Amino acid sequence: MSNYLYRMFGSSPVRPLQQHMAKALACVAELVPFFEAVVARDLEGMRRIQERIVALEHEADAIKKELRLHLPKGMFLPVSRRDLLDLLTMQDNLANKAKDIAGLVLGRRMTIPEPLAPRFLEYVKRSVDASAQAKKAIDEFDELLETGFRGNEVRLVKRLIKTLNKIENDTDVLQVELRAALFEIEKELPPVDVMFLYQVIQWVGDVADLAQRVGSRLQLMLAK
Repeated sequence: MSNYLYRMFGSSPVRPLQQHMAKALACVAELVPFFEAVVARDLEGMRRIQERIVALEHEADAIKKELRLHLPKGMFLPVSRRDLLDLLTMQDNLANKAKDIAGLVLGRRMTIPEPLAPRFLEYVKRSVDASAQAKKAIDEFDELLETGFRGNEVRLVKRLIKTLNKIENDTDVLQVELRAALFEIEKELPPVDVMFLYQVIQWVGDVADLAQRVGSRLQLMLAK
């Protein structure tokens, strides 16, 4: 392996994958202060955080491109190269979704109706929790490789994924509650605003769903 690849992978061929997941989580985590700024109608704060999300997404993109270009084809791993690249794509979708959400909300100068604000912020935080839990599972990848996907490490990762599924279910419940609450007040709002609010509610839920897919892909790799 070249010196460059050794620096990139170190002792673990999944280190860049873990670094990418950390960067994807950093993107998603910025949605909490972003929506706090939205609720406060702090346009400058929204703009500043949206720029930070874009910068983090670009950093995640750079890691993704390097990993795709330099992932050795002849690695002796208990997982396939294809599985690693699929996992990378799912992680990347998290960073992209965070960027899309912030871009839409800032671009349209959206606000969150006051009756929805507390529950909406809870919903965003729970979606971030799902991404953080997915990162915990990915952080165990090195140990999984070292144990050959056997023993206590597998049981630990399965517990992490079970918790991730529970968090994602919490976001489903919150999404239903938010949609119902929005339905109750939508006649008081401009129809176009209502349409985009429903879209943002969906996209925030997508963040948790995408995090769950990261866990599901890892679980599938455990089962192989």
